[in-house]
Amino acid sequence: MPGAPGTVGGPGAPVKADSAVVRDALGVGLAVGLSGFAFGVTAAGAGLDVLQICALSLLVFTGASQFALVGALAAGGNPFTAAAGAFFLGTRNAFYGLRLSQLLALPRSVRPFAAHWVIDETTAVALAQPTRRAARLGFTVTGLTLYVLWNLTTLLGALGAEAIGDTNAWGLDAAGPAVFLALLAPMLRTTTERVVAGVAVVLGLGLLPVLPAGVPVLVAALAAPAVLWLEGRRISNKRKGTDR
Repeated sequence: MPGAPGTVGGPGAPVKADSAVVRDALGVGLAVGLSGFAFGVTAAGAGLDVLQICALSLLVFTGASQFALVGALAAGGNPFTAAAGAFFLGTRNAFYGLRLSQLLALPRSVRPFAAHWVIDETTAVALAQPTRRAARLGFTVTGLTLYVLWNLTTLLGALGAEAIGDTNAWGLDAAGPAVFLALLAPMLRTTTERVVAGVAVVLGLGLLPVLPAGVPVLVAALAAPAVLWLEGRRISNKRKGTDR
């Protein structure tokens, strides 16, 4: 017998109180949303004005890509290269969307608006819920909290950049990568995922001194297909050996 309407799991799927879902979602939204201040300050230090900085947070709304863009610009990178690096980082959200479209099953009229909130944090909260109702609630509360707070703190950071002075002295440019790594680390559950992450780090850091700003990020993206291809070869060879 299938699970009750709206459930994600099968029969007997656990039920989670709405208050618990809201509490978890608010915790994630508040914790990550505050890092928008660091983005605002870092972007101002890279030479962007307040309007440009706020537009990035309002329209792009994916922290890792935003930090990658302003980081490359601050390092003197070509704007097109910087934008390409940010774009490739943002493509992961498209894969999140494929999973969330099945999980949330939102009405067609709502999907274009919900797509703007498909990011690391909303995906993590939604996937952690036991039922479709809880997943929808977690996604909505996380997205709303994070969107409002991220944009508010971005504005405050951009306006307060002059008062802070030299942003490099505060080390705020490290906030973006730190937040991204904190979100990524728990997701690396398999050996293959850890190898992909490790190879990407080696490529990115190793090529940083010899390639223009923004390009190492693009090259590091090749780690995933390369490792997956090698893993596929290994599994194929193992199966051939078993068949013999």
